[in-house]
Amino acid sequence: MYRTGDLVRWRADGELEFLGRADHQVKVRGHRIELGEVEAALVGLPGVEAAVVVARPAGSDRAGGQRLVGFVVGRDGVCPPVGVLRAGLRRVLPDYMVPSVLVGLERLPLTSSGKVDRRALPAVPVDAGAGGDGGPGPRDELERLVAEAWAELLGLAAGRVGVHAEFFELGGHSLLAARVASRVGAAVGVRVPVGLVFAHPTVAEFAAAVRSLAGGEASAPPIRPQPRVRYR
Repeated sequence: MYRTGDLVRWRADGELEFLGRADHQVKVRGHRIELGEVEAALVGLPGVEAAVVVARPAGSDRAGGQRLVGFVVGRDGVCPPVGVLRAGLRRVLPDYMVPSVLVGLERLPLTSSGKVDRRALPAVPVDAGAGGDGGPGPRDELERLVAEAWAELLGLAAGRVGVHAEFFELGGHSLLAARVASRVGAAVGVRVPVGLVFAHPTVAEFAAAVRSLAGGEASAPPIRPQPRVRYR
């Protein structure tokens, strides 16, 4: 017998009704993730005192219904920068296990028995992770195309995506990176490998790399009109 950890109810009509999980395992974008593993990786980073990770609805994520959100308490009341935390996690975890959003807290909410009260963790806005200084707006047609593609796929206002905005800092992941590469490549008329998004994660860097693929960095390649796609 294999204990799955799923909680179910056996109804009078013989049907099994799924109620949830008995542990902290979640499914995000097709991957089963043990939240404790992500929390252990966070606590193992320099400057982190405590951490808890939860799965929250991702209103901006059209590839799946949930995203990982990490809440971090820093040592001596100082939480390490989000970029440092994310880089540290990527050294020890696969991309799909790195939280889309990392939030610094002064302390974790506790129950009367001293355990972390996950229900009392603060709400996170849908566009959380899109903060920070993304720099100036697009400076040419290709950068505008990239910024608009990122904004639409991530569910963000176009003005939130500057030329220095980092795709994964905004909540992007590998599935959306593939869509970005496909959409920009179709618009420009060249094959854009998805690895280009990982190697050049800012709007400016990615646009420059695509321009180079299209025949040199001196001039922007022609942009082909693309039909707008409506996601349900």
